[in-house]
Amino acid sequence: MNEDLAGDSFLRSGRWREQRWACFRSLTTAHQSLPSSRMAPLGMLLGLLMAACLTFCLSHQNPKEFALTNPEKSSTKGTERKETKAEEELDAEVLDVFHPTHEWQALRPGQAVPAGSHVRLNLQTGEREAKLQYEDKFRNNLKGKRLDINTNTYTSQDLKSALAKFKEGAEMESSKEDKARQAEVKRLFRPIEELKKDFDELNVVIETDMQIMVRLINKFNSSSSSLEEKIAALFDLEYYVHQMDNAQDLLSFGGLQVVINGLNSTEPLVKEYAAFVLGAAFSSNPKVQVEAIEGGALQKLLVILATEQPLTAKKKVLFALCSLLRHFPYAQRQFLKLGGLQVLRSLVQEKGTEVLAVRVITLLYDLVTEKMFAEEEAELTQETSPEKLQQYRQVHLLPGLREQGWCEITAHLLALPEHDAREKVLQTLGVLLATCQDRYRQDPQLSRTLASLQAEYQALASLELQDGEDEGYFRELLGSVDGLLKELR
Repeated sequence: MNEDLAGDSFLRSGRWREQRWACFRSLTTAHQSLPSSRMAPLGMLLGLLMAACLTFCLSHQNPKEFALTNPEKSSTKGTERKETKAEEELDAEVLDVFHPTHEWQALRPGQAVPAGSHVRLNLQTGEREAKLQYEDKFRNNLKGKRLDINTNTYTSQDLKSALAKFKEGAEMESSKEDKARQAEVKRLFRPIEELKKDFDELNVVIETDMQIMVRLINKFNSSSSSLEEKIAALFDLEYYVHQMDNAQDLLSFGGLQVVINGLNSTEPLVKEYAAFVLGAAFSSNPKVQVEAIEGGALQKLLVILATEQPLTAKKKVLFALCSLLRHFPYAQRQFLKLGGLQVLRSLVQEKGTEVLAVRVITLLYDLVTEKMFAEEEAELTQETSPEKLQQYRQVHLLPGLREQGWCEITAHLLALPEHDAREKVLQTLGVLLATCQDRYRQDPQLSRTLASLQAEYQALASLELQDGEDEGYFRELLGSVDGLLKELR
C-alpha cells in the first residue's frame, strides 16, 4: 500500500522525467568518451542499454496521461444514462397511455389519452372510445418526408427590415382602402341625422329594438287592446327576443314577467303565443332562464300541460319547457320536485298526442345525455365548474324515470310508424339500457318489435347498398336495433 502511494507521488512529481533524461545523457557521454577502436563492439551494447532505459521510464509513466476520454466525464454520462433509463421505466409503469388508431377503440379507466385524440361516449355500451383525428392521419402521412429549407438565405436583420417595410406598406394600403371605402359609403348612404330630419318631416319615427319591445309589451299589457292586437304584439315580440341581447333587455324593463303572467290568461291563444315568446327568450340564455325560474314560469308551464288545453297550445308550452330545462341543472332539479315526470307521462299517454310523445322522448334523451356528457367532460378535461357539476349530480333523473314507468312507456313508443320517431325512441332506449335492462328483458312485446324492425331495416339497408350508400340512414337504424337485441339476449 505504501509502495503504491510512493509510486504515485513519484509519478505525479515528474521526477521520473528527470531521471529518464539523466540516463540518456550518461549513456551519450559514455559513448562519446570511448576510443574509436572500441566503438564498434560496444555500440550494440550501448544501444541495448538505451532501449532498456527508455522501456523502464515509459513503464513508470502515469497511464492516465494517455487516456482518450476523461474518466470523470465518462462516469457522469453513464450515471445520467442510467437515471434517464430509470425515469423512462418509471413513467412507463405509472402512465397507462392509450395508443389511438383510425378506428374506434374502448378506453380503460385511468388511461391517459394523447392530446388531439377524438373521444366519444358510446351510448349503447356506456364505454368511452377514442381514435385519431383526420388531421392526425394527414400528419402521419407526412412523417419521414424531408423539407429542403435553406436557413442561410436570410439573416435575422434582413427579416426584421422586410417585415417593417411590409407593415408600413400594409398600413399605407389599408389607409388608402379605408378612405376609399368611407368615400363609397358616403356616396351610397346618407347620415342618420339627415334621415331623421326627413322622417320627422314625413312623421315617421325611427325606433331601436328596445323601444319596439317596450311598445309591444305595452300593447300586450293594455286592457284596451283587443285579442287580435295582443296576439300580434306577442308574434312580433317573438322575432326580437331570439337575439340574446334583446331577451336580456326584455328582462331589464320588466317585460319578461309580463309575458310569464300571460300564461295565466283564460284565452288559449294568449297562452300559446306567450309560451312561444318565452321559448325563444329562454334558448341558450342563462340569465333569462334564472329570472324565469324565480318568476314562476316553470310551475305555470307544468299546469298548462297537466290541464286540458288545445294541442297547438301544448306544443308551444312544451317548446318553452324544453328551452327552460336544457343546460340548466337547477331547473331540472325543480322540474323533478314539482312532479314534471308525472305530468309528461300523462301527456304522452293521452290519445292523439303522438307528436308530443316524440318531443317528450327527445327531451328526456337530451337531459340524460347532457348530464352524462357534463360528468364525462369534468373527468377528462376538468373544464366544467365544480358548482355546475354539483348541480348535475343532484339531478336524479334516471331513478325517477325508472320509478315513473318510463322504461315501459319508451319501449311501447317503438311501435310508431315514422322512421324519425323510431330513431329517437331507439336512441332513448340505448341511454336507458343500463337503468332499464331487466325491465326490457321481461317485456316480450319489445323483443317482438325489435325483431320485426330488424327484418324491415335489413331489407331497406340492402336497397341502400344497391344504390351505393355504404353508410345510409337505414343502416344506422339497423345498427341500433342489432345493438339492443345483442344487449337483451
